[in-house]
Amino acid sequence: MSLSGSQTFGVDSLALSDLPGNTSILLTGDDSAALEAIFYRLVAAPDSEQSIVLATDSDGRSTQRALKKALRGAADRASVLSCEGAARGEDVTSVEDMSDLTRLGMDFSGAFAEAQQDPDPVRAGILLCSTIMGEVDDTRSVYRFLNSNFLSQLRRGNALGVCAIDTSADIGTDVNSTIAGLETSFGARIHVESTGRKQATLEISGLSNHDGTVDVSW
Repeated sequence: MSLSGSQTFGVDSLALSDLPGNTSILLTGDDSAALEAIFYRLVAAPDSEQSIVLATDSDGRSTQRALKKALRGAADRASVLSCEGAARGEDVTSVEDMSDLTRLGMDFSGAFAEAQQDPDPVRAGILLCSTIMGEVDDTRSVYRFLNSNFLSQLRRGNALGVCAIDTSADIGTDVNSTIAGLETSFGARIHVESTGRKQATLEISGLSNHDGTVDVSW
C-alpha cells in the first residue's frame, strides 16, 4: 500500500490516468445501464485493493455479479451493503431501511472500519444515491449523510469514492438543483451520456488532466 497522500487508483478500462487517493466523484446520467457500467468500472477493485458498495436497487448477489463482470475477481474483494433482498452470500450485509440515514451511516461506517483493518486501499461507492433521495422526506438529510459520513470516511481513509445519481429519477425535488448543490462537496463530476449500445461519452470536470470528454465502450 502506498503512503497516505501518494495512493493512486487505476481506471484503465475507462481510458483515464490513475486517480489520487481522496478523490470523490459525483457520477450522473439518465441512462441507468450506462451509469451502472461506468460506476462498477470505477469501483471494482483490482488485486491489492478492496471495495465497499452500497447498492440501493440490487441484492447482494446481483451486485457481486456486476463487480465480477466489470473486473475478474473484484467480487471477492468487495463488501456489499444491499438494500434489496436478504443478506445472501459472503461479505453481504442487508440494509433494512435506507431512509433511516442514521442507521445507514452506522452500517457504512462499520463496513469502512472493517475494511481499514486490512492495509489494502479502498474504493467505495453508492449506487444509487438518487434512490435514497426518493425515500427520505427531506433531501437535505442526504447532503448531511454524504458530508458527515461518506465523504468524511473517504478523507480519513485516503480512498476513492463514487456517488451515482440517476438524473431521470423522481426524487421529489429538482434533481439538477440537487446535483448543483452536491457538486460543491465532491471533488469531481463525471456525467455519462449514452451514445449507443455499451457506448458512452464521459463529460468530466474536476479531475486533473481529464477535464473535457472521453468516449468509452464496454
